[in-house]
Amino acid sequence: MAQMNESTYKQSTKTDRSKAIILLIITALLWSLGGILIKSINWNPLAIAGTRSLIAALLILIILKKPKINFSRGQVGAAVTYAGTVILFVTANKMTTAANAILLQYTAPIYVAIFGSIFLKEKATLIDWVTVFIVLCGMALFFCDHLNTSSLIGNSIAAASGVCFGLFAVFMRMQKNGSPLESVFLGNLLTALIGIPFMLTGMPEKSNWINLALLGIVQLGIPYILYSKAIKHVTALDAILIPVIEPILNPVWVFLVLGEAPGKWAVGGGFIVLFAVTVRCVLPIIRKNY
Repeated sequence: MAQMNESTYKQSTKTDRSKAIILLIITALLWSLGGILIKSINWNPLAIAGTRSLIAALLILIILKKPKINFSRGQVGAAVTYAGTVILFVTANKMTTAANAILLQYTAPIYVAIFGSIFLKEKATLIDWVTVFIVLCGMALFFCDHLNTSSLIGNSIAAASGVCFGLFAVFMRMQKNGSPLESVFLGNLLTALIGIPFMLTGMPEKSNWINLALLGIVQLGIPYILYSKAIKHVTALDAILIPVIEPILNPVWVFLVLGEAPGKWAVGGGFIVLFAVTVRCVLPIIRKNY
């Protein structure tokens, strides 16, 4: 009987993991639609970010029903940095290429090494600092293409989005017994409040509302709900590698639909960033298993 129970448990765990991997793939695919949807809407970026987050917040509220809000340091910090992440990301997409925006944001895990040592007292290792240096070199390549004032500012804003995303991850770690969805819910509410004044300056065309709804529901709300479920049943390696689909596919959709292509230097810099971040995340797991 004990053997049967153990076998049933292992089979159930394997099934849960398989389902979680599928959910992570779907999550990354939906996240990757951000660039093309944002660029297709002719409206103020803060208005787009606010409307997108308002729609996402309503969807998440339906799922949570009764959010557990405690206004702890971690919860408030995560909400504020989440708002900074999404606002800066939308703004960057309007001022630089989709590839630059997502790849510069994907430097976020590197900042976790820095902020983690400050806020979580997690000492950064030598490989952390080597990775930080390599990523900074990769980031520098984004600014080697022929840039105008708008794209230069856009790249800087995208880099700032990566910093906010890194801080967001640190504040989420502070919430040992908290729900990730509550912090995301508050972050979306804050983003919506910030975006309201910009929404009132002028409304987008009727055709843009479809894309706004897709941004809030399909690209932001549903993926975070799926991710919060999937993360409970996968290894750290799965959670790190599968979302890499997003920064790869995001600029692909924009290129196929709008014909926007990143510069050669940005492509090289993006490869360096993705490679360095992936290797840094995978190495500790490999060492632990072997």
